[in-house]
Amino acid sequence: MPDLVELLTNSVAARASDLHITAAAPPMFRIDGTLVPADPQPLDAGASRDMILGILTQSQRARLEEEWELDFAVQIETVGRFRGNAHYSRGALEAAFRYIPENIPDLAGLGHRPAVFDLCERRRGLVLVTGITGSGKSTTLAAMVQHISQRLAGVIITIEDPIEFLFQNAHSVIKQREVGSDTHSFSEGLRRAMRQDPDVILVGEMRDPATISAAVTAAETGHLVLATLHTIDAPKAIDRMVDAFPPDQQAQVIAQLSNALEAVVSQRLLPRESGGGRALATEILTANTAVRATIRERRWEQLVGLIEIGAKDGMHTIDDSLAELYAARQIGKEEALSHARDKAAIEGLTREPAAKKGFFR
Repeated sequence: MPDLVELLTNSVAARASDLHITAAAPPMFRIDGTLVPADPQPLDAGASRDMILGILTQSQRARLEEEWELDFAVQIETVGRFRGNAHYSRGALEAAFRYIPENIPDLAGLGHRPAVFDLCERRRGLVLVTGITGSGKSTTLAAMVQHISQRLAGVIITIEDPIEFLFQNAHSVIKQREVGSDTHSFSEGLRRAMRQDPDVILVGEMRDPATISAAVTAAETGHLVLATLHTIDAPKAIDRMVDAFPPDQQAQVIAQLSNALEAVVSQRLLPRESGGGRALATEILTANTAVRATIRERRWEQLVGLIEIGAKDGMHTIDDSLAELYAARQIGKEEALSHARDKAAIEGLTREPAAKKGFFR
């Protein structure tokens, strides 16, 4: 049975995004979204525990023992950096590891459109990057921070759990703070960041009302705040932020959000039709006058329609993106249909250029 360092090394060689260590099952790689056994032999609970504890520091072991869950990062020389999560399942210690590339890809290389570049030029407001787990949110945020740092002479503060991509200072000074070792929580780190002269603040994840409130307040007071949220599309991101608060606080949150929000970038990674790798599908909502009014009046159901007619403001729907990827032969029709909001429109597509079908304006 290979040890954990060997498994992580092999995962990079196999171009896997994730490694899963599970009791009573073989170690598993996730390659292009599919689980593949990394070794034929299953791990017993003792082997799984020893493998995971062997890579943790003494302080990390203490936190795991106290909290039963642990987010952490591990750097393996000559191999790379990994984000890990250790947790218990039916009493057995198990873990998942995500590979973090050393070189941060640029936005164009990831497949983002010019509208995302434009968001990096904003000097205030809240920009959300949303999607399910494994949809590339952290990579997009890292690419945005790198893009900003190469052009802005300012201070960028990141609050992460754990620190994932390691940034190099360019024109900007970048301060990376890790929850649990540099600050007690996302919300506390955000409040303290306001006294650290930031121009841009990155919030690794908005998990609770305190963090959401602090992020919106920071955006309102003249900072550019980049953050992630686990939602499947742009309208649901706004709904989820508001619903995180008790009913008696929601009116205030809606008023703040209608002023502070700049954009929501929702994304998904889809298997390529040719095999090997995944293609990025996105939806972008930018906060123009109509969107802000719709948020204030809590008419979430109208947001999709505003995205559909908002091309001049850099907006596009997930169906627009799927149509473009299908026309370019990057994804198959079944894949496009499984993610479409308007399945009838996608069903009618041929492999003509997407612009001729009326999806792009």
